[in-house]
Amino acid sequence: MRIELGPVTRIEGHLNVRTTVEDNVVVDAQCMGEMFRGFEKILEGRDPLDAQQITQRICGVCPYAHAIASSYAQEQAYGLTPPANGRILHNLVQGANHLYDYLLHFYQLSALDFVDVTAILQYQGKDAGLRHLKSWVQAELASGKPYPAAPFLPRLSGTYLTDAQFNIGALKHYLEAMEIQKKANRAAAIFGGKFPHSTGVFPGGCPQEARIDLITAYQSLIREVREFIHQKYLPDVAAVAAAFPEYWRIGVSQGGFLSYGLLPRGPKVDSERLLAPGVLLDGEVRPVDFEAITQDVGRARYASGSGLTVRDSELRPAPQKQGAYTWIKAPRYQGRMVEVGPAARIMIDYAQNHNPTVRTLVDRFTKQFDIKPAQLNSVLGRHLSRAICAAVIADFLLSETERLDPGAPTMADINIPATAEGFGATEASRGALLHYLRIENHKIAKYECVVPTTWNCSPRDDKGTPGALESALIGTKVADPAEQIESVRIVHSFDPCIACSIH
Repeated sequence: MRIELGPVTRIEGHLNVRTTVEDNVVVDAQCMGEMFRGFEKILEGRDPLDAQQITQRICGVCPYAHAIASSYAQEQAYGLTPPANGRILHNLVQGANHLYDYLLHFYQLSALDFVDVTAILQYQGKDAGLRHLKSWVQAELASGKPYPAAPFLPRLSGTYLTDAQFNIGALKHYLEAMEIQKKANRAAAIFGGKFPHSTGVFPGGCPQEARIDLITAYQSLIREVREFIHQKYLPDVAAVAAAFPEYWRIGVSQGGFLSYGLLPRGPKVDSERLLAPGVLLDGEVRPVDFEAITQDVGRARYASGSGLTVRDSELRPAPQKQGAYTWIKAPRYQGRMVEVGPAARIMIDYAQNHNPTVRTLVDRFTKQFDIKPAQLNSVLGRHLSRAICAAVIADFLLSETERLDPGAPTMADINIPATAEGFGATEASRGALLHYLRIENHKIAKYECVVPTTWNCSPRDDKGTPGALESALIGTKVADPAEQIESVRIVHSFDPCIACSIH
């Protein structure tokens, strides 16, 4: 039986997932990105300094990551290194955006897969937000609308958390998280100019001065975000994990893992990073080689050649191509499928014993739930890894502000060469993000982006190997083939960003 889960809600962009179910088991899955955009073609012939602005329009949720990756690529092409303040400001902007995105993903996009929203009808307390939510849900249910109380109801059939007080507490945190996300965005905008689509991130740093009043305002906002992460986000994820232990074994992708590392600790783009880069294949972490990345298009709607490196990739749309089912390419590392994202970041960092806080948190939770670090490759593992990333980044951002030198330069001088090229690699909240830039006659001759959801939601490659999400869905036992709450929980655990993947 073939079942289409799309349009998948509570994600960014337009995704359909086509599953084939036999005897209540998913035996095949196809991720279908349903739009073409062509940003790389838009960039050709433009001034290179347009790139960090235009590429931000790939996504309204993770624009800063594109600005940073583009800036890194340009820095390599121009041969420049930002002053210390410039790199720190990059980190403060990008890090705050990560915190916003993790909270958005868990509370607004994924928590409703587990939290019983009908518990709000039992609420008798005085909290204004919860009372308003209860009244609204009651009015919507009484209205006779076919889809009342969206996005809360209707919901998929399945098992939800049964503790009424915890459900109500989680809904309170759902509302609180929106306010905390605003604070993270305000913090990012202090040095980034605005959110979304920063006007203040450039190759070589940020033009905003590192003034004491701005630093203090940033610290105040991030402290509130950090407190919410440690006091509510981490415990809420742990509570979901305790209630649904089977999801440590559900949604396991069948490949390796890739991370470019996140937040350089020094001015050089290749400085040691807060979270370590690496490729985890066959239980061994290896250094990342950009030349080992290729993209297949056999099942994608492009006439471009398959197996081309990032430097040589092409973009020739073929909307009527036979056998193709998506506008998402199939990136591969040394010809192999890999997963990217928070679980990859944490597993790769942990395997290298790089960041002591990562090791402490992973050890704490693996002991608490009697699991192994490899089980971070799962639905619950991805949720927990995001929370760990959030805690590590929030702590780092506060210490990073202490390293700013008020009044010192925040930008390097920029001189665009006639001919050059550069790679820029960072971690968006959803995973490994790579930009490649080639300049000829002072203009962009070629631009290529290989983005996180292109890796995770890729179609089968030319050898027939499914992408990370497809492989995680195959083999899943579902109680109701028509609704597949189990499959939806797997999809949400990857936090797809389809606007990025079909950029």
